[in-house]
Amino acid sequence: MSEFSMSRRSLLAGAAALPMAAGLGITKANAAGHMQGPQIPRVNRFGVGDFEVTTMLVGSRTVDEPQGIFGMNVSAEEFAEVSAEAHIPIDKAQFFFTPTLVNTGAELILFDTGLNGAATAQAVEMAGYSADAVTHVVLTHMHGDHIGGLMTDGAETFGNAAYITGQAEFDHWSGTDNEGFANNVKPLAEKMSFLGDGDSVTSGITAMAAFGHTPGHMTFMLDSNDQQFLILADLANHYVWSLAHPDWEVRFDMDKSAAAASRRKVLGMLATDAVPFIGYHMPFPGVGYVETRGDGFHYVPHSYQLLL
Repeated sequence: MSEFSMSRRSLLAGAAALPMAAGLGITKANAAGHMQGPQIPRVNRFGVGDFEVTTMLVGSRTVDEPQGIFGMNVSAEEFAEVSAEAHIPIDKAQFFFTPTLVNTGAELILFDTGLNGAATAQAVEMAGYSADAVTHVVLTHMHGDHIGGLMTDGAETFGNAAYITGQAEFDHWSGTDNEGFANNVKPLAEKMSFLGDGDSVTSGITAMAAFGHTPGHMTFMLDSNDQQFLILADLANHYVWSLAHPDWEVRFDMDKSAAAASRRKVLGMLATDAVPFIGYHMPFPGVGYVETRGDGFHYVPHSYQLLL
């Protein structure tokens, strides 16, 4: 399209809008209205083979002084240099909380439940389902922002679901006095089944151990109709400060050396095999690819590949 045709179309559209604006009482002074503030989509859906995958944003918050969380073992100068190269500030970071729904055609499986049952149930409804339609809830690990939505006002949020989690993860937390585990997981223990590395949730969904963030932290590989996709959970919680630099220490990693080793192993596999993934705390919709870059990795956000 030529510059002239674009300009002419824009002028015609502007001229046509003037009488309507005048009729509505809109003037130059008040046409802008009040500021609405930033807005983030809440639901994102795509296909993986015969599966339908939906990522759901159930919360987002701004945190100050991110080097108190990421890159704890590097200098402030290195942290600032890496951040500047990625065009992100060093005084604030945005956190995202993104459970995932997988519709296999036979099951509706929810991976992780957010901090709050009401918020996650609302997100499931925005995705087109009811909370009662969820057939399985899979817990990648048992930090509070993954188990907090299991219960709502003392009752199961997903009342028709079976519960699945890693045996090592459950065994660790059951030996503690952790309040989140006691309030949200322990009441459901009799309804839970447990798995280990290589075990299946259902046909086409396999658990992969990625210990370190927690003692039994799991990722889950989807494999359908010759397509693969990894639910990464909290293996890497920031696309620059933990994915690009897998050896940078993260405050929430319970075993920091094991977490770094898991990052290198899993991210290396994703890069080699060109497998896309969803990261629970990645910028929403949290879906992307990994490529090797230098001694680390580089995050490539999903655009439209999984929509085709």
